[in-house]
Amino acid sequence: MIPKIAMIGGGSWATAIIKMLADNTTEKEIFWWMRNEEAIAHIKAFKHNPNYLSSVEIKLPDANISNDISSIISAADYLILNVPAAFLKETLKDITPADLKGKKIISAIKGIVPDENLIIGEFINQKFDVPLNDIVVISGPCHAEEVALEKLSYLTIASMDVQLASDFADVLNTRYIKTNVSDDIFGTEYAAVLKNIYAVASGICHGVGYGDNFQAVLISNAIREIKSFVDAVHPIDRDIMESAYLGDLMVTAYSQFSRNRTFGNMIGKGYTVKSAQLEMNMIAEGYYAASCMHHINQKYKVSMPISEAVFHILYEGASPAREMRLLTEQLN
Repeated sequence: MIPKIAMIGGGSWATAIIKMLADNTTEKEIFWWMRNEEAIAHIKAFKHNPNYLSSVEIKLPDANISNDISSIISAADYLILNVPAAFLKETLKDITPADLKGKKIISAIKGIVPDENLIIGEFINQKFDVPLNDIVVISGPCHAEEVALEKLSYLTIASMDVQLASDFADVLNTRYIKTNVSDDIFGTEYAAVLKNIYAVASGICHGVGYGDNFQAVLISNAIREIKSFVDAVHPIDRDIMESAYLGDLMVTAYSQFSRNRTFGNMIGKGYTVKSAQLEMNMIAEGYYAASCMHHINQKYKVSMPISEAVFHILYEGASPAREMRLLTEQLN
């Protein structure tokens, strides 16, 4: 049976995954939902997304692109969720558990649902009754901009059902995309959330004047915070040095394409949160994640001084320079 795969979301990462799916040679049918009617009309007329990764050629039939989310979901066997976590509840507000029954749900969202304080897999499991074995997580150090340039990138595809992860990995492999398979849906999702917070911290440090030497100390401490937290939440045998964890952290903390680092850098230079968000015109997931993780960690009580410093700066109005100075006394 030919797999039918639907993308929910119209941003740069959604566009990049559409490119991967289209360039992969496995027979499949691809559907695409996005909210923006003007963008849909532009894609149908000119075969590229006017707002994100506009160099990418869109190779989908016009009939398969729509802003009718119910019809797109109905057509799919595999559903890729790829909207900012803060907008996921609104995006799915008219969708019921019956609409998702029997479908495989793939999270390409590296964030936490605000108010719920749940990673995407937990949210879909608890709110839509989708079994955990039917949930897949896409993670790994892979910026959409480099996918558009066909730069070699690696993805980790995680599911408690390893065969499902392997099957979905097979539809993403291309000349420029290599995939690994994991059973760690909780660790990969939480690591993807946390690395955005640490990328914000990295940007803040740069913004207030710290150099590469301190950045290296910051990130080496950050990976230990990630390990401590994911081991507390889901204690299984995992190698935190794999690319889904350490690799994703490094690229998000250092890359020129990292919106979370860019956001943090602006905060470090004195922008308010609102002014930084308005100027970027893109979602920095680390902003929402800092608050969610602060509240989630009240249950686990893991020592996470870097994450807490970012929370104090973004949500309590703490001075970036002072918080980073205090942080220097806690790292090693």
